Amino acid sequence: MFVSYVLRAIIFLLSASLIISFARFIILRFYLKRTQEDKVQANFVLGINRIATLLNVFIVFISIMLSFGINPIEFLTSITIVAAAIAILTKDYITNIVNGLIIMFSDQLAVGDKVNIASKKGFIKDITLINLVLKDESGDTVIIPNNQVLASEVVNYSRNNAHQVSIEAELNLTSARQLKELEENFLSILKTYGDIVILEDSHLRILERKANSILIILQFPLKSTSIGLEDQIKQKISEILISENYGK
Repeated sequence: MFVSYVLRAIIFLLSASLIISFARFIILRFYLKRTQEDKVQANFVLGINRIATLLNVFIVFISIMLSFGINPIEFLTSITIVAAAIAILTKDYITNIVNGLIIMFSDQLAVGDKVNIASKKGFIKDITLINLVLKDESGDTVIIPNNQVLASEVVNYSRNNAHQVSIEAELNLTSARQLKELEENFLSILKTYGDIVILEDSHLRILERKANSILIILQFPLKSTSIGLEDQIKQKISEILISENYGK
């Protein structure tokens, strides 16, 4: 008897997994044909994959019950009160999952976008069913619950034609000539990234003059957001700033 239960569970598991995989394939193919694009939208693929994972977990759970001869419908009916209590206790978790799917199937946020969410600025590394993962400007990983993402004011710099990058520093400069040379060094770096940097709108400004130093800000707009290229530019500019303060 136990062997027959196990065989039935295995057949159910394999059949259901095959149906889920086939349905996933058909949905993505239909979406590709409908949009007439060479590449499926990353968010849509992400959402379909997450749903397929959830369904597979549910199928495994049912298969385990079948292997022990438990009727899933009768089991779920018999624990209705317990299930209601679990639903209440996991309300935030379930809401996060629903909000995660909403984010995945929308075109407002996508992996790779540069955003500002709840005063946290960075690039989206991943969108899970529970949270959104950012890599901030200092390289740290920031995890924001999906509930907070939808409840907060979100700025998506990647959806603008350009976004402004600002770098502040305090330097031991004593003459206008030094400041002019510094600006020329900055511009020479930005010119090497002329395909993404809007050079005519790039400038160096003095924020505050002190007795032996000045506080400056370098601002330059980027046509597109790329965490790798932006980090490269900031690294090269930081090397110049360090050289100005300590290299002489």
